Amino acid sequence: MIDDQNHKLVIAISSRALFDLDKSHQIFKKEGIEAYAKHQQENEDVVLDPGVGFTLVKKLLALSSDKTPIDVILLSRNSADTGLRIFNSIEHYGLNISRAAFTRGSSTHSFVGAFKADLFLSSNYHDVQKALHSGFAAASIVESKLDNIHPTQLRIAFDGDAVIFSDESERIFQEHGLEAFEKNEKNSAETELKAGPFKSFLDSLQKIQSTFPEENNPIRTALVTARSAPSHKRVIHTMREWGIRIDEAFFLGGLEKGVFLRDFGADIFFDDQDHNCNSASKYVPTGHVPSGIKNT
Repeated sequence: MIDDQNHKLVIAISSRALFDLDKSHQIFKKEGIEAYAKHQQENEDVVLDPGVGFTLVKKLLALSSDKTPIDVILLSRNSADTGLRIFNSIEHYGLNISRAAFTRGSSTHSFVGAFKADLFLSSNYHDVQKALHSGFAAASIVESKLDNIHPTQLRIAFDGDAVIFSDESERIFQEHGLEAFEKNEKNSAETELKAGPFKSFLDSLQKIQSTFPEENNPIRTALVTARSAPSHKRVIHTMREWGIRIDEAFFLGGLEKGVFLRDFGADIFFDDQDHNCNSASKYVPTGHVPSGIKNT
């Protein structure tokens, strides 16, 4: 987690989340590890295209300074030998990534804690699940559209229940229906929601954000939730109790999230439900957070 002394933010990302390795991965699946290794070695000097998490990483690293240190760690299932192409691509794009773990096919999730990462992004669903179960914010990268309409400002959007907050209210909705959910949220409007897997990352991100002036801040956040009035009150109360400021909030009452995320211009959006991720990924980079009742 973040070090309160210097507000250092640490992001761990897999090679397939950082770069577009789909062609290489298909070779691995169809022809095996030896063909994959040969392909990577023969193409060591061929620069990889950006992946879903590339813009997020690039913008975060651009914000890093002595005052706001941000560290990006590469966690890869490649071997160090086949990973040389990845580091050559990192060097080509001028990304300040110097720390890495190459596990040669083994799970990378155990190193999330070793590197004290605030967030783990990976294309490997099982690694993400394991990281979440270990108490870390983690998301599985979804194949997404990669527009970048805000060249310098970093924009991150979050779903609420089972992402920033626990799934306690979502469980009532899934098990007892909308009427029971709305009744519970109305009765609990002043009761703080429990923290979800991304609460600590959002808190860490805001500590970085707060070091810059409010006007023209280089980081902007948004809450994009299916909740609507009156269930919005409990969300607002909870954020106030946590001392966390969200710049924009969208209470959509079940509307498709994708077009709103497009207009917000998210560099990445985190949601726990597949259909929301599918809607979002048509417009913006998306991370699926496999937590909560919808993913059990």
